[in-house]
Amino acid sequence: MVGSSHEALHRIFQKDPALLTRALQQVLHVPFPEPYDFAAMNVDLTEIEPVERRVDTLLRAETDEGAYLLVVESQGQPDERKRGSWPYYLSFLYEKYRCEPVLIVVTQNSATARWAARPIHLGVRGCPSLTVRPFVLGPDNVPVIADEREAMRDVPLAVLSAMTHGRGRQAPAILESLAAALRTIDRDSAAVLVQFVDSCLANPQAQQLWRDLMTTMQYFWRHPLAQEVREQGREEGRIADRAEMALRILEWRGIPVPDAVRTRVEACTDLDRLTAWSKRAVHATTAEDLFADERS
Repeated sequence: MVGSSHEALHRIFQKDPALLTRALQQVLHVPFPEPYDFAAMNVDLTEIEPVERRVDTLLRAETDEGAYLLVVESQGQPDERKRGSWPYYLSFLYEKYRCEPVLIVVTQNSATARWAARPIHLGVRGCPSLTVRPFVLGPDNVPVIADEREAMRDVPLAVLSAMTHGRGRQAPAILESLAAALRTIDRDSAAVLVQFVDSCLANPQAQQLWRDLMTTMQYFWRHPLAQEVREQGREEGRIADRAEMALRILEWRGIPVPDAVRTRVEACTDLDRLTAWSKRAVHATTAEDLFADERS
């Protein structure tokens, strides 16, 4: 079970290594050659001295141009110690494996992304002996995928979008689109990706919305995360939760909810209708849009 956003942000690339090269090519526009094989590698970079050094995720990508080592670091906030560790990682890996190392930093925070993207210069000022330029994936360059069809075309990229943008007013559309896309892939893979997203949603409203959406997905009930949801899974509880979800999305998006709309939603006992209203809330411009195409 994924226990933190730090783990999820790099382990998604262990789940789908090809996502990492697509991110390099499509998001960062790096002319990285197309790999034909991947291998997970030992992340322990400790030498004989009793100093432990570990990267978060290390992958070997075989391409027609040769092998590359993809070093993935999940970064929650700036840490100046990394400006010494990252050059060490790359130098050590090159010396040990004689493969070109590539450093990719993944973060959910724009300020951390800007910090991580700063080149690391070691040596004489203005004439460094060593320069490291990390590639950074974060909320400023990972695409916002809030369209269901776009999410279905590349589900792992849609997961990365939710993990880096799962806050603010865009979150409902992002999470709704991803929930629909997850239904198109195998259940076991989807269950793992559900965990990655849940671990990265620091915003309590976003996390609750995600768990509400997941109650409708059968494979989710097989996963440990579903336990607390399952305890409230009787029909009456599901109806109340779905009504609350529709109203919560509107309020989260800054749309005023008149008393008449709130009363009608809370009085409804039709789970299918409440589900439809929740979906409409993601794109509604007024609270009354929930009831579009319905007669009062």
